[in-house]
Amino acid sequence: MSADKLDPSVLVVPLVIIDVKEKAAADPDYQLSPADIEAFEQANGALPDNCCVAMNSGWAQHMGTDKFRNADSSGAMHFPGFHPDATSLLLERNVAGIAVDTLSLDFGASTDFGVHFSWLPAGRWGIEAIANLDAAPATGATLVVGSPKVAGATGGPTRLFALA
Repeated sequence: MSADKLDPSVLVVPLVIIDVKEKAAADPDYQLSPADIEAFEQANGALPDNCCVAMNSGWAQHMGTDKFRNADSSGAMHFPGFHPDATSLLLERNVAGIAVDTLSLDFGASTDFGVHFSWLPAGRWGIEAIANLDAAPATGATLVVGSPKVAGATGGPTRLFALA
């Protein structure tokens, strides 16, 4: 589905932020897992219907530096992302969108882009390179996704507001 076909009702949603900064600092190829989601729910309650689940890996601090891509000598990139098993669980949980503070919804070394190919064709949206996740609460904020309505677009610049 192209971005202009997204129903506006899925662009103003509860925001949930799952913090995996320590895990990502220890492993730049870290993938947010179903266990991370379940631990979040145990601590904070069930994910709200029609929410956005954002992964806060701490990677936003590298924006504008070579570390953001974190390419090795072969050109393979190393940064955190969602694991396809996690997005499968989020599809079951009626989540509208996912967001990452990295370059891609998939982790950097992905070669099959399993998250992209399972999440987006399901009529869900994803936001990459999201900033300021540390400034928003883990729960309780509303995310407003303001994206231009360009016919046939698969993506584009987006202005986000988290209202707490």
